[in-house]
Amino acid sequence: MTRVVRVLTVLLPALLPGLTAPAAAEPAPPPWTGSWESAPSGTAAALPGAAVRNVVHLSVGGTAVRVRLSNRLGAAPLRLGAVTVALSRAAGPEAVPGTLRTATFRSATELTVPAGADAVTDPVPLRVPPGADLLVTVYTPRNSGPATYHRTALQTSYVAPAGAGRAADEDGSAYTATTSRWYYVTGVDVRGPAAGAVVAFGDSLTDGNGSTPDTNHRWPDRLALRLRERRLGVLNAGIAGNRLLLDGAGPSALARLDTDALDRAGVRVLVVFEGINDIKGTPEATDATAFADAYRAMVTRAHARGVRVVGVTLTPYGGYPAWTAVGEAVRQRVNAFIRDGGAFDAVADADATVRDPDDPGRILPAYDPGDHLHFNDAGMAAVADTVHRVLTRGPLGPGLTGRAHTTVPVTRAAPRPRPAGR
Repeated sequence: MTRVVRVLTVLLPALLPGLTAPAAAEPAPPPWTGSWESAPSGTAAALPGAAVRNVVHLSVGGTAVRVRLSNRLGAAPLRLGAVTVALSRAAGPEAVPGTLRTATFRSATELTVPAGADAVTDPVPLRVPPGADLLVTVYTPRNSGPATYHRTALQTSYVAPAGAGRAADEDGSAYTATTSRWYYVTGVDVRGPAAGAVVAFGDSLTDGNGSTPDTNHRWPDRLALRLRERRLGVLNAGIAGNRLLLDGAGPSALARLDTDALDRAGVRVLVVFEGINDIKGTPEATDATAFADAYRAMVTRAHARGVRVVGVTLTPYGGYPAWTAVGEAVRQRVNAFIRDGGAFDAVADADATVRDPDDPGRILPAYDPGDHLHFNDAGMAAVADTVHRVLTRGPLGPGLTGRAHTTVPVTRAAPRPRPAGR
């Protein structure tokens, strides 16, 4: 009997390991992080029967992607006949061989998106490196009414007018037309080792107006390069013509804050650079208190999600046709609040960075593309540097994570020198 007991003592742990030790837990999959974004800015005429091959530039990489698509501004149900993703082989519509994948929606290859709604694909296994160009092809078999799009892409994308069956083409020969807009696609998330995402939230200054098209020289792109070693994604939620207080080009900043920023995957920091269109637009906003209230509301909503907020001072626009002395006085009062009002967790003083020290109401000529409002490539890089310093060397600290409810003094950047000969 003693021998039988000994045998059972040896065999039971081997046959029934779950009774003697807890089973090893399955490792959790890596989190999703936003790698690229395009905020819906309006609608354009639909392209029934066409396949649009949107070219998008990722910030962080991963081992899988999922695509966000939108019929948010549409007036009728949107029929998606096919959606594919692939790595771009070079400038143009051709995919890297072997990388093209068909995206699904709950395992289905087609989907109808109700008017006013967004959709997200299932995870698509595809290894994408940081800074990759991704081809997101959307085939719409019929006229679904006005297409939700982003107008100021500053990126050439491609259209196959006879798009049936062409979304799955690695070859780009069917894509005989081009477009400077992004159709339907509003985001790409990646699954991998990223540490979170920073959302750049603003108007045309963030959208990239003034920078060189097809070069990814918008300031959020330049910021993404600087944050790559920290594995932080950067999402560009800029809309040219957007306003802080009123709807205009796209919904107002207050109206779109959740969908274009706080609801995005892995958001850790919100960078708010918005308000100049309210000052120079029609109707003009002249009450600096309204700006302060709007900024405070945005910060409160972000803090409730555990997201820190960086305020960016409004930059000069002297020489722009819509400039007025009244508007300049409002800009100064708004900037005083951004710097010293205590609403933000940190402040990036873009005004101090880009203004001409000999004429502070104007942009430094070295940063001015000629319209006296936007930034050229050098100006975009200077703004990116200013935001980068605040994110990595300032009071937010290197982790950029967690909830923050305290404010910090602003550190003003020294004005950049004027170019020789002026």
